Amino acid sequence: MNTSIKAPLPQNIVVHQQSKVLELAYETQTYQLPFEFLRVWSPSAEVRGHGVGQETLQTGKRNVVITSIEQIGHYAIKPIFSDGHDSGIYSWEYLYEMCVNQEEMWQDYLNRVEQAGVDRDAPMTKTKDAGHSCGGH
Repeated sequence: MNTSIKAPLPQNIVVHQQSKVLELAYETQTYQLPFEFLRVWSPSAEVRGHGVGQETLQTGKRNVVITSIEQIGHYAIKPIFSDGHDSGIYSWEYLYEMCVNQEEMWQDYLNRVEQAGVDRDAPMTKTKDAGHSCGGH
């Protein structure tokens, strides 16, 4: 992913409940990030884990919606999702990275779902924690 680009600040952010997309308007371009995409790529420890190889593949998120968004200082937003997920803090840099790399990131997610042999729409199953000490797992 191209992280060398300096992220501009969004001029406007609109939550579209009907189409389930978060619209980010920048000075020269507008992007639409589906809620499912935002949810499966959450920067939270619950999704990312605490290091390489500790990621939790997210499934069953196609119908998730954003119920509200909190601004975090002047650097990020924290969407609250309808499945109760509320620990992802999306910095302006990460959101912009998601915008410009959306196709690549989505394909990576679909590849991981396929490699895991699971259905993208299958509900998340609780698995036995293998040594996680984080209370969010």
